[in-house]
Amino acid sequence: MTPASPPGHVPARSALLLATLGVVYGDIGTSPLYSLQTLFSLNGGVVRPNAHDVFGVISLVFWSITLIVSIKYVIFILRADNDREGGVMALAALARKALSSADARRSAVVMTLGALGAALFYGDSVITPAISVLSAMEGLEVTAPQWAELVLPVAAVILTLLFAGQRWGTGRVGAVFGPIMLIWFICLGAAGVAEVLRHPSIVAGLSPAYAALFVVGHPFIAFVAMGAVVLAITGAEALYADMGHFGRAPIRRAWFAIVFPALTLNYLGQGALILGSPTSRANPFFLLLPHWARLPMVILATVATVIASQSVIAGAFSMSREAMRLGFLPHLRIRQTSPREYGQIYSPAVNWGLFAAVLLVVFTFRSSTRLATAYGVAVTGTFLITTTLFLIVAHGMWRWPAWRVVLFGVVFGSIELTFFTANLTKITHGGWLTLLIAAIVFTIMVTWQRGRELVTARRIEREGPLPDFIDSLHAMNIPWVPGTAMFPHQNKETTPLALRANVAHNHVRHNKIVMITGRTANVPHIPWHARLTIDDLGDPNDGIVHITAVFGFQDPTDFPEVLRRAAAHPLAKGLTRDQVSYFVSKITLRRTGRPGMAAWRKRLFITLAHNAASQAEFLHLPEEDTIILSAEVPV
Repeated sequence: MTPASPPGHVPARSALLLATLGVVYGDIGTSPLYSLQTLFSLNGGVVRPNAHDVFGVISLVFWSITLIVSIKYVIFILRADNDREGGVMALAALARKALSSADARRSAVVMTLGALGAALFYGDSVITPAISVLSAMEGLEVTAPQWAELVLPVAAVILTLLFAGQRWGTGRVGAVFGPIMLIWFICLGAAGVAEVLRHPSIVAGLSPAYAALFVVGHPFIAFVAMGAVVLAITGAEALYADMGHFGRAPIRRAWFAIVFPALTLNYLGQGALILGSPTSRANPFFLLLPHWARLPMVILATVATVIASQSVIAGAFSMSREAMRLGFLPHLRIRQTSPREYGQIYSPAVNWGLFAAVLLVVFTFRSSTRLATAYGVAVTGTFLITTTLFLIVAHGMWRWPAWRVVLFGVVFGSIELTFFTANLTKITHGGWLTLLIAAIVFTIMVTWQRGRELVTARRIEREGPLPDFIDSLHAMNIPWVPGTAMFPHQNKETTPLALRANVAHNHVRHNKIVMITGRTANVPHIPWHARLTIDDLGDPNDGIVHITAVFGFQDPTDFPEVLRRAAAHPLAKGLTRDQVSYFVSKITLRRTGRPGMAAWRKRLFITLAHNAASQAEFLHLPEEDTIILSAEVPV
């Protein structure tokens, strides 16, 4: 006899399943709005609404979803969790951990791949809100042709409200996302099954034989079609990126129980409709519905696309924070929008940068069909990077045998390479846009990372050895003043420039001098009991202490909290928490002719550093107790 579930267990699982629908599946769940419409409008209609092409296309769509989403992502990729976190940057950090610690070159390549994947994700983050909201608004034109002129302005208003509302976070409205998406998927399935019942022969399109016949019979047309088939699997990366919020089990249950069946039925229904009425290929999603249901579906689709856009925007915020913590972006202003959920954050710079790019894209392309020509390159590039990083983890960490690694790489890599190559044909028709966005972001990321390395090396030259400075401090006859002076610093081998400046100009030292070095580990979270290492630097009586605080790349870098936690440690005896002054070294960068980076990259790095959020804000230092001392470092 099966034991009963504990009280509240089933409702809790149901709530988690609904939340998963609302956050994880918004992007891929709204793909039916534009996927087949785009596919049948390619190159003036090279894919024809006859039985051969329709069955072939439906088979291609179904097996693409099955292989890439169901098998690759849901079954395999979700296993590669970095301390229960997912996403391309988390996977890159996990792959770096899987490599030999001595293999610095390959580790650098792996992290560069992660940065490239993140850059492609930003391109996706611009296209997704634009194409999703536009495709939903185009339902107005289907419902009433005289409303066609309203599509662009209404889409712009909705997008403006969406981005303006980011500052308040999604916590207050998150509870309704899941139920709305559940209704959306039920409607997708119901609309599809009604048409399938009228034309049951369409079910034969689930056979892979039709995909094979389509490819063999019309190889060029099939190749072009693959560039649009990928639209049906956009959002697959979200399954992995959002794993940290829900865990793999709810994501898998939601996919196989609700999302996959609903998408399959809707695509079958659209295929059946096009077979019976070839003119419906102009907008098969909304024409699948009876006339009375189209306006309500436009409203529901609008809400669903807003949810899908919200998910991608939130993903861009999280990706930015991870990249920042791993050293690929400067300090950005990050604000928590929930007192309980660390994952709910808001970054003004990322938000308004995305908003400007999205509006530019909407008014440039003006329709979801034209915008679809720009979609796919970034998504398929991310697929290939994820597969590469996954194989490194599988081989280096899980010890997969070579034959299994090769088999996985050949099966999924060949499919994704075909998708990627097919989408390269879109470059001249708008695909350049996502590549341009990705190239700009990638250039910024690798320039910042390289610039940090150069500045750190040249800063160390100026700082001098810490033991020598402590010896000289002991020899100085300067007064001790009450309280604690805290100095953020990169290591415990050299002297903080702010400490040197404070002693040199004020001719005093505090009773307690604390240097804190923050490091970011390859895991998302580290508990406090494992986070701090305290060192008295050889003399327990001189009041000088060094603290190493290791943060996960999802943990807040809260240095006042580090001090509070460290005060209970025996080596930090006498550390006061009430009378603390925080001394921050502000680095002024001066461009020189020194080797290391091209002149234009140095200018870019200095510009980024100048516009970065302050270190004090990043470390959560109280403004009224923080003293900033400047020092010049050549680049």
